[in-house]
Amino acid sequence: MLRTSRVLLSRVTSPLQGSGAQGPILRFDGEAFRLKKTRELVRALLVLRLCAWPPLVTYGLTLLSWSQRLLGSRLSGALLRASVYGQFVAGETTAEVQGSVQRLQGLRLRPLLAVPTEEEPGTDRGGEAWYEENLNAMLHCVDLSCGPPGSPPPQPALMQLKVTALTSAQLCKELTLRLREPGTARELSPERFATTMESGKDLSISSLSPEQNQHLRASLSRFHRIAQYARKQGVRLLVDAEYTFLNPALTLFVSSLAVRWNCPEEVDRDGAPWVWNTYQAYLKDTHERLNQAAEAAERGGLAFGVKLVRGAYLETERALAQQSGTADPTQPNYEDTSRSYSRCLELMLGHVSRRGSRCQLMVASHNEESVRQAVKRMSDLGIPPDGAVCFGQLLGMCDHVSLALGWLLHLQVYPLWFSGGGNSLPASSGPGE
Repeated sequence: MLRTSRVLLSRVTSPLQGSGAQGPILRFDGEAFRLKKTRELVRALLVLRLCAWPPLVTYGLTLLSWSQRLLGSRLSGALLRASVYGQFVAGETTAEVQGSVQRLQGLRLRPLLAVPTEEEPGTDRGGEAWYEENLNAMLHCVDLSCGPPGSPPPQPALMQLKVTALTSAQLCKELTLRLREPGTARELSPERFATTMESGKDLSISSLSPEQNQHLRASLSRFHRIAQYARKQGVRLLVDAEYTFLNPALTLFVSSLAVRWNCPEEVDRDGAPWVWNTYQAYLKDTHERLNQAAEAAERGGLAFGVKLVRGAYLETERALAQQSGTADPTQPNYEDTSRSYSRCLELMLGHVSRRGSRCQLMVASHNEESVRQAVKRMSDLGIPPDGAVCFGQLLGMCDHVSLALGWLLHLQVYPLWFSGGGNSLPASSGPGE
Protein backbone atom coordinates (compact mmCIF):
# COMPACT_ATOMS: atom_id res chain seq x y z
CA MET A 1 0.00 0.00 0.00
CA LEU A 2 1.10 3.54 -0.49
CA ARG A 3 0.20 6.82 1.10
CA THR A 4 0.62 10.54 0.63
CA SER A 5 2.11 13.24 2.82
CA ARG A 6 2.86 16.99 2.97
CA VAL A 7 5.80 19.07 4.26
CA LEU A 8 6.76 21.38 7.16
CA LEU A 9 8.26 24.50 5.66
CA SER A 10 9.73 27.69 7.06
CA ARG A 11 8.77 30.32 4.52
CA VAL A 12 8.06 33.99 4.06
CA THR A 13 5.87 33.61 1.00
CA SER A 14 3.42 30.92 -0.05
CA PRO A 15 5.09 27.60 -0.92
CA LEU A 16 6.41 26.89 -4.39
CA GLN A 17 5.96 30.32 -5.86
CA GLY A 18 8.14 31.27 -8.79
CA SER A 19 8.82 34.62 -10.41
CA GLY A 20 11.56 35.56 -7.98
CA ALA A 21 9.57 35.01 -4.81
CA GLN A 22 11.46 33.46 -1.93
CA GLY A 23 11.14 29.70 -2.11
CA PRO A 24 10.22 27.36 0.74
CA ILE A 25 12.87 26.34 3.24
CA LEU A 26 12.34 22.67 4.00
CA ARG A 27 13.14 21.61 7.58
CA PHE A 28 13.90 18.05 8.72
CA ASP A 29 14.49 18.94 12.37
CA GLY A 30 12.11 16.39 13.88
CA GLU A 31 9.30 18.85 14.52
CA ALA A 32 6.99 16.58 12.54
CA PHE A 33 7.38 13.83 15.14
CA ARG A 34 4.95 15.76 17.33
CA LEU A 35 2.31 14.25 15.06
CA LYS A 36 3.25 10.72 16.16
CA LYS A 37 2.32 8.90 19.35
CA THR A 38 5.09 8.05 21.81
CA ARG A 39 4.61 4.30 21.33
CA GLU A 40 4.91 4.76 17.56
CA LEU A 41 8.20 6.61 17.99
CA VAL A 42 9.55 3.95 20.36
CA ARG A 43 8.62 1.18 17.92
CA ALA A 44 10.18 3.07 15.01
CA LEU A 45 13.43 3.63 16.94
CA LEU A 46 13.66 -0.04 17.91
CA VAL A 47 12.78 -1.45 14.47
CA LEU A 48 15.00 0.89 12.47
CA ARG A 49 17.97 0.24 14.78
CA LEU A 50 17.43 -3.51 14.41
CA CYS A 51 17.14 -3.22 10.63
CA ALA A 52 20.51 -1.44 10.58
CA TRP A 53 22.13 -4.42 12.34
CA PRO A 54 23.87 -6.50 9.61
CA PRO A 55 23.37 -9.97 11.17
CA LEU A 56 19.61 -9.42 11.35
CA VAL A 57 19.54 -8.35 7.69
CA THR A 58 21.61 -11.37 6.64
CA TYR A 59 19.81 -14.00 8.70
CA GLY A 60 16.36 -12.43 8.98
CA LEU A 61 14.48 -15.21 7.18
CA THR A 62 16.29 -17.88 9.20
CA LEU A 63 15.41 -16.12 12.44
CA LEU A 64 11.80 -15.82 11.30
CA SER A 65 11.67 -19.54 10.62
CA TRP A 66 13.15 -20.37 14.04
CA SER A 67 10.77 -18.03 15.84
CA GLN A 68 7.81 -19.80 14.24
CA ARG A 69 9.18 -23.18 15.34
CA LEU A 70 9.96 -22.13 18.90
CA LEU A 71 7.08 -19.76 19.61
CA GLY A 72 4.42 -21.05 17.25
CA SER A 73 2.92 -19.18 14.33
CA ARG A 74 0.40 -17.25 16.47
CA LEU A 75 2.87 -15.78 18.98
CA SER A 76 5.53 -15.26 16.33
CA GLY A 77 3.00 -13.46 14.13
CA ALA A 78 1.87 -11.28 17.04
CA LEU A 79 5.47 -10.20 17.70
CA LEU A 80 6.01 -9.37 14.05
CA ARG A 81 2.79 -7.36 13.82
CA ALA A 82 3.81 -5.40 16.90
CA SER A 83 7.26 -4.65 15.49
CA VAL A 84 8.55 -4.95 11.92
CA TYR A 85 5.23 -5.69 10.25
CA GLY A 86 3.46 -2.92 12.11
CA GLN A 87 6.18 -0.43 11.20
CA PHE A 88 6.22 -1.02 7.44
CA VAL A 89 2.89 -2.63 6.44
CA ALA A 90 -0.59 -1.10 6.32
CA GLY A 91 -2.46 -4.28 7.21
CA GLU A 92 -3.45 -7.82 6.31
CA THR A 93 -7.21 -7.38 5.94
CA THR A 94 -9.38 -4.85 4.15
CA ALA A 95 -10.51 -3.39 7.48
CA GLU A 96 -6.93 -2.97 8.71
CA VAL A 97 -5.85 -1.32 5.46
CA GLN A 98 -8.82 1.06 5.48
CA GLY A 99 -8.06 1.96 9.10
CA SER A 100 -4.45 2.71 8.16
CA VAL A 101 -5.61 4.85 5.24
CA GLN A 102 -7.84 6.91 7.52
CA ARG A 103 -5.00 7.43 10.01
CA LEU A 104 -2.72 8.51 7.19
CA GLN A 105 -5.27 10.89 5.79
CA GLY A 106 -5.53 12.41 9.25
CA LEU A 107 -1.82 13.21 8.87
CA ARG A 108 -2.48 14.61 5.37
CA LEU A 109 -0.94 11.56 3.71
CA ARG A 110 -2.46 9.93 0.63
CA PRO A 111 -2.64 6.19 0.05
CA LEU A 112 -0.57 4.50 -2.61
CA LEU A 113 -1.22 0.78 -2.41
CA ALA A 114 0.81 -2.11 -3.77
CA VAL A 115 0.59 -5.89 -3.92
CA PRO A 116 4.23 -6.73 -3.04
CA THR A 117 4.57 -9.71 -5.36
CA GLU A 118 7.15 -10.39 -8.04
CA GLU A 119 8.61 -13.51 -9.63
CA GLU A 120 12.27 -14.37 -9.43
CA PRO A 121 13.90 -15.63 -12.65
CA GLY A 122 13.97 -19.41 -12.94
CA THR A 123 10.63 -19.94 -11.21
CA ASP A 124 8.24 -22.34 -12.95
CA ARG A 125 4.58 -21.65 -12.10
CA GLY A 126 3.28 -24.45 -14.31
CA GLY A 127 0.35 -22.47 -15.70
CA GLU A 128 -1.60 -19.24 -15.43
CA ALA A 129 -3.28 -19.73 -12.03
CA TRP A 130 -0.66 -17.90 -9.93
CA TYR A 131 -0.68 -14.87 -12.24
CA GLU A 132 -4.49 -14.80 -12.28
CA GLU A 133 -4.53 -14.83 -8.48
CA ASN A 134 -2.16 -11.87 -8.48
CA LEU A 135 -4.43 -10.07 -10.94
CA ASN A 136 -7.41 -10.57 -8.63
CA ALA A 137 -5.36 -9.20 -5.72
CA MET A 138 -4.45 -6.15 -7.82
CA LEU A 139 -8.07 -5.55 -8.81
CA HIS A 140 -8.94 -5.59 -5.12
CA CYS A 141 -6.03 -3.23 -4.48
CA VAL A 142 -7.52 -0.81 -7.02
CA ASP A 143 -10.76 -0.79 -5.02
CA LEU A 144 -8.84 -0.13 -1.79
CA SER A 145 -6.98 2.71 -3.50
CA CYS A 146 -10.31 4.48 -3.93
CA GLY A 147 -10.67 4.72 -0.16
CA PRO A 148 -13.34 3.38 2.21
CA PRO A 149 -16.87 3.00 0.78
CA GLY A 150 -18.73 6.29 0.77
CA SER A 151 -15.61 8.42 1.15
CA PRO A 152 -14.22 10.61 -1.64
CA PRO A 153 -11.20 8.97 -3.32
CA PRO A 154 -7.79 10.55 -2.75
CA GLN A 155 -6.69 12.84 -5.55
CA PRO A 156 -4.79 11.62 -7.34
CA ALA A 157 -5.39 7.95 -6.52
CA LEU A 158 -2.26 5.89 -7.24
CA MET A 159 -1.35 2.21 -7.14
CA GLN A 160 1.94 0.42 -7.64
CA LEU A 161 2.45 -2.96 -9.35
CA LYS A 162 5.16 -5.27 -10.62
CA VAL A 163 5.04 -6.74 -14.11
CA THR A 164 6.46 -10.11 -13.03
CA ALA A 165 3.42 -10.66 -10.83
CA LEU A 166 1.35 -10.87 -14.03
CA THR A 167 3.79 -12.51 -16.44
CA SER A 168 6.77 -14.82 -16.06
CA ALA A 169 10.25 -13.46 -15.51
CA GLN A 170 11.50 -16.00 -18.03
CA LEU A 171 9.24 -14.56 -20.74
CA CYS A 172 10.53 -11.07 -19.92
CA LYS A 173 14.09 -12.35 -20.17
CA GLU A 174 13.40 -13.92 -23.58
CA LEU A 175 11.75 -10.75 -24.87
CA THR A 176 14.65 -8.62 -23.60
CA LEU A 177 17.14 -10.78 -25.51
CA ARG A 178 15.00 -10.43 -28.64
CA LEU A 179 14.66 -6.66 -28.20
CA ARG A 180 18.44 -6.31 -28.17
CA GLU A 181 18.70 -7.91 -31.61
CA PRO A 182 18.56 -5.66 -34.70
CA GLY A 183 15.42 -5.53 -36.81
CA THR A 184 12.87 -6.30 -34.09
CA ALA A 185 11.16 -2.90 -33.94
CA ARG A 186 8.13 -3.96 -35.97
CA GLU A 187 7.53 -7.39 -34.45
CA LEU A 188 7.97 -6.10 -30.89
CA SER A 189 6.32 -2.69 -31.21
CA PRO A 190 4.20 -1.19 -28.41
CA GLU A 191 1.46 -0.45 -30.98
CA ARG A 192 1.23 -4.13 -31.97
CA PHE A 193 1.11 -5.25 -28.35
CA ALA A 194 -1.49 -2.60 -27.50
CA THR A 195 -3.75 -3.85 -30.30
CA THR A 196 -3.48 -7.43 -29.04
CA MET A 197 -4.15 -6.35 -25.44
CA GLU A 198 -7.51 -4.87 -26.34
CA SER A 199 -8.69 -7.06 -29.20
CA GLY A 200 -7.39 -10.41 -28.01
CA LYS A 201 -6.15 -11.04 -31.54
CA ASP A 202 -3.67 -13.83 -32.07
CA LEU A 203 -0.09 -12.70 -31.55
CA SER A 204 2.98 -14.79 -32.30
CA ILE A 205 6.60 -13.78 -31.75
CA SER A 206 8.99 -15.74 -33.94
CA SER A 207 11.61 -16.28 -31.23
CA LEU A 208 9.12 -17.70 -28.73
CA SER A 209 7.77 -21.23 -28.42
CA PRO A 210 4.02 -21.92 -28.87
CA GLU A 211 3.67 -22.20 -25.08
CA GLN A 212 5.50 -18.90 -24.54
CA ASN A 213 3.33 -17.16 -27.14
CA GLN A 214 0.22 -18.47 -25.42
CA HIS A 215 1.52 -17.18 -22.07
CA LEU A 216 2.34 -13.82 -23.69
CA ARG A 217 -1.24 -13.45 -24.96
CA ALA A 218 -2.63 -14.35 -21.51
CA SER A 219 -0.24 -11.84 -19.91
CA LEU A 220 -1.27 -9.06 -22.27
CA SER A 221 -4.89 -9.76 -21.39
CA ARG A 222 -4.08 -9.40 -17.68
CA PHE A 223 -2.26 -6.09 -18.27
CA HIS A 224 -5.27 -4.80 -20.19
CA ARG A 225 -7.75 -5.87 -17.53
CA ILE A 226 -5.90 -4.20 -14.66
CA ALA A 227 -5.35 -1.00 -16.65
CA GLN A 228 -8.94 -0.90 -17.87
CA TYR A 229 -10.32 -1.40 -14.35
CA ALA A 230 -7.92 1.14 -12.83
CA ARG A 231 -8.94 3.68 -15.48
CA LYS A 232 -12.61 3.07 -14.76
CA GLN A 233 -12.02 3.60 -11.01
CA GLY A 234 -9.81 6.65 -11.54
CA VAL A 235 -6.63 5.03 -10.22
CA ARG A 236 -3.23 5.62 -11.86
CA LEU A 237 -0.83 2.69 -12.19
CA LEU A 238 2.85 3.09 -11.30
CA VAL A 239 4.77 0.14 -12.77
CA ASP A 240 7.98 -0.87 -11.01
CA ALA A 241 11.32 -1.46 -12.71
CA GLU A 242 13.20 -4.62 -11.82
CA TYR A 243 16.46 -6.19 -13.09
CA THR A 244 18.30 -4.88 -16.17
CA PHE A 245 17.91 -8.24 -17.93
CA LEU A 246 14.12 -7.81 -17.60
CA ASN A 247 13.62 -4.05 -17.86
CA PRO A 248 13.52 -3.70 -21.67
CA ALA A 249 10.62 -6.16 -21.79
CA LEU A 250 8.94 -4.41 -18.84
CA THR A 251 9.27 -1.10 -20.67
CA LEU A 252 7.73 -2.69 -23.77
CA PHE A 253 4.68 -3.73 -21.73
CA VAL A 254 4.41 -0.30 -20.08
CA SER A 255 4.78 1.46 -23.44
CA SER A 256 2.03 -0.75 -24.85
CA LEU A 257 -0.28 0.24 -22.00
CA ALA A 258 0.69 3.89 -22.50
CA VAL A 259 -0.24 3.75 -26.19
CA ARG A 260 -3.71 2.61 -25.16
CA TRP A 261 -4.33 4.55 -21.95
CA ASN A 262 -2.13 7.68 -22.08
CA CYS A 263 -3.47 8.82 -25.44
CA PRO A 264 -5.52 12.04 -25.80
CA GLU A 265 -8.78 10.05 -25.95
CA GLU A 266 -8.21 8.41 -22.55
CA VAL A 267 -6.37 10.92 -20.35
CA ASP A 268 -8.39 12.83 -17.78
CA ARG A 269 -9.55 16.41 -18.23
CA ASP A 270 -6.13 17.67 -17.12
CA GLY A 271 -4.37 15.44 -19.64
CA ALA A 272 -2.59 13.37 -16.97
CA PRO A 273 -1.31 9.83 -17.71
CA TRP A 274 -2.90 6.67 -16.30
CA VAL A 275 0.19 4.46 -16.67
CA TRP A 276 3.63 5.47 -15.35
CA ASN A 277 7.02 3.81 -15.74
CA THR A 278 9.87 3.65 -13.20
CA TYR A 279 13.44 4.81 -13.88
CA GLN A 280 16.38 3.74 -11.70
CA ALA A 281 19.04 6.43 -11.31
CA TYR A 282 21.71 3.95 -10.19
CA LEU A 283 21.98 2.67 -13.78
CA LYS A 284 24.48 4.47 -16.00
CA ASP A 285 22.18 4.86 -19.00
CA THR A 286 19.08 6.06 -17.16
CA HIS A 287 19.35 9.76 -18.02
CA GLU A 288 19.66 9.00 -21.74
CA ARG A 289 16.77 6.49 -21.73
CA LEU A 290 14.56 8.84 -19.72
CA ASN A 291 15.19 11.72 -22.10
CA GLN A 292 14.46 9.52 -25.12
CA ALA A 293 11.23 8.22 -23.56
CA ALA A 294 10.03 11.72 -22.62
CA GLU A 295 10.69 13.04 -26.11
CA ALA A 296 9.08 10.01 -27.77
CA ALA A 297 5.93 10.43 -25.66
CA GLU A 298 5.71 14.11 -26.60
CA ARG A 299 6.19 13.33 -30.31
CA GLY A 300 3.51 10.65 -30.11
CA GLY A 301 1.04 12.96 -28.36
CA LEU A 302 1.03 10.76 -25.24
CA ALA A 303 0.95 11.83 -21.62
CA PHE A 304 4.04 10.72 -19.72
CA GLY A 305 4.34 9.55 -16.11
CA VAL A 306 7.58 8.72 -14.27
CA LYS A 307 8.46 7.37 -10.86
CA LEU A 308 12.11 8.27 -10.27
CA VAL A 309 14.04 6.04 -7.85
CA ARG A 310 17.68 5.38 -7.07
CA GLY A 311 17.31 1.59 -7.35
CA ALA A 312 17.27 -1.51 -5.18
CA TYR A 313 19.00 -4.39 -7.01
CA LEU A 314 22.58 -3.13 -6.76
CA GLU A 315 24.32 -6.25 -5.40
CA THR A 316 22.50 -8.58 -7.79
CA GLU A 317 23.26 -6.40 -10.82
CA ARG A 318 26.96 -6.27 -9.99
CA ALA A 319 27.16 -9.99 -9.28
CA LEU A 320 25.45 -10.88 -12.55
CA ALA A 321 27.75 -8.56 -14.49
CA GLN A 322 30.79 -10.18 -12.89
CA GLN A 323 29.51 -13.70 -13.59
CA SER A 324 28.77 -12.96 -17.23
CA GLY A 325 31.92 -10.93 -17.83
CA THR A 326 29.93 -7.89 -18.98
CA ALA A 327 30.25 -4.26 -17.96
CA ASP A 328 28.68 -3.28 -14.65
CA PRO A 329 25.50 -1.33 -15.57
CA THR A 330 25.37 0.50 -12.23
CA GLN A 331 27.00 3.72 -11.11
CA PRO A 332 30.37 3.14 -9.39
CA ASN A 333 29.39 4.68 -6.05
CA TYR A 334 26.68 6.43 -4.07
CA GLU A 335 27.88 9.91 -5.01
CA ASP A 336 27.60 9.16 -8.73
CA THR A 337 24.16 7.66 -8.17
CA SER A 338 23.08 10.85 -6.40
CA ARG A 339 24.42 12.96 -9.25
CA SER A 340 22.52 10.78 -11.71
CA TYR A 341 19.34 11.19 -9.65
CA SER A 342 19.83 14.94 -9.59
CA ARG A 343 20.28 15.11 -13.39
CA CYS A 344 17.20 12.96 -14.01
CA LEU A 345 15.22 15.07 -11.55
CA GLU A 346 16.22 18.28 -13.34
CA LEU A 347 15.32 16.73 -16.69
CA MET A 348 11.85 15.68 -15.58
CA LEU A 349 11.07 18.93 -13.77
CA GLY A 350 11.93 20.73 -17.00
CA HIS A 351 9.46 18.56 -18.92
CA VAL A 352 6.81 19.09 -16.23
CA SER A 353 7.35 22.85 -16.36
CA ARG A 354 6.91 22.84 -20.13
CA ARG A 355 4.17 20.22 -20.62
CA GLY A 356 2.17 20.80 -17.45
CA SER A 357 -0.10 18.03 -16.24
CA ARG A 358 0.57 15.93 -19.35
CA CYS A 359 3.94 15.08 -17.76
CA GLN A 360 3.80 13.73 -14.19
CA LEU A 361 6.61 12.89 -11.77
CA MET A 362 6.91 11.06 -8.47
CA VAL A 363 10.10 11.95 -6.62
CA ALA A 364 10.50 8.58 -4.91
CA SER A 365 13.34 9.18 -2.50
CA HIS A 366 14.23 9.02 1.18
CA ASN A 367 17.22 11.28 0.54
CA GLU A 368 16.83 14.68 2.17
CA GLU A 369 18.98 16.50 -0.39
CA SER A 370 17.01 15.07 -3.32
CA VAL A 371 13.76 16.17 -1.69
CA ARG A 372 15.16 19.64 -0.99
CA GLN A 373 16.31 19.95 -4.60
CA ALA A 374 12.89 18.97 -5.90
CA VAL A 375 11.02 21.41 -3.63
CA LYS A 376 13.39 24.27 -4.49
CA ARG A 377 13.28 23.65 -8.23
CA MET A 378 9.49 23.40 -8.17
CA SER A 379 9.48 26.84 -6.60
CA ASP A 380 11.97 28.18 -9.15
CA LEU A 381 9.98 26.80 -12.08
CA GLY A 382 6.58 27.82 -10.74
CA ILE A 383 5.28 24.24 -10.52
CA PRO A 384 2.28 24.33 -8.15
CA PRO A 385 2.28 22.07 -5.05
CA ASP A 386 -1.02 20.47 -6.10
CA GLY A 387 0.16 19.91 -9.66
CA ALA A 388 2.14 17.31 -11.57
CA VAL A 389 4.87 16.47 -9.02
CA CYS A 390 4.45 14.26 -5.96
CA PHE A 391 6.83 12.60 -3.50
CA GLY A 392 7.06 8.99 -2.30
CA GLN A 393 8.62 7.21 0.66
CA LEU A 394 8.05 3.79 2.14
CA LEU A 395 5.71 3.60 5.10
CA GLY A 396 7.71 3.79 8.30
CA MET A 397 11.04 4.22 6.54
CA CYS A 398 11.47 7.99 6.57
CA ASP A 399 8.63 9.52 8.55
CA HIS A 400 10.41 12.77 9.38
CA VAL A 401 10.60 13.52 5.63
CA SER A 402 7.13 12.25 4.79
CA LEU A 403 5.41 14.12 7.61
CA ALA A 404 7.36 17.28 6.91
CA LEU A 405 6.36 17.14 3.25
CA GLY A 406 2.76 16.38 4.05
CA TRP A 407 1.76 19.27 6.22
CA LEU A 408 2.02 22.12 3.74
CA LEU A 409 2.43 20.84 0.19
CA HIS A 410 -0.61 18.58 -0.25
CA LEU A 411 0.96 16.57 -3.07
CA GLN A 412 3.33 14.01 -1.63
CA VAL A 413 2.76 10.29 -1.98
CA TYR A 414 3.85 8.02 0.81
CA PRO A 415 3.83 4.29 0.00
CA LEU A 416 2.80 1.63 2.42
CA TRP A 417 2.69 -2.01 1.52
CA PHE A 418 -0.44 -4.13 1.51
CA SER A 419 -0.12 -7.84 2.22
CA GLY A 420 -2.87 -10.26 1.37
CA GLY A 421 -2.16 -12.30 4.49
CA GLY A 422 -0.11 -15.35 5.27
CA ASN A 423 3.11 -15.65 7.21
CA SER A 424 5.46 -13.92 4.82
CA LEU A 425 6.49 -10.32 5.15
CA PRO A 426 6.19 -8.21 2.04
CA ALA A 427 9.56 -7.35 0.54
CA SER A 428 9.88 -3.98 -1.11
CA SER A 429 12.21 -2.71 -3.80
CA GLY A 430 10.92 0.83 -3.88
CA PRO A 431 9.65 3.42 -4.29
CA GLY A 432 12.71 5.13 -3.01
CA GLU A 433 16.22 3.88 -2.23
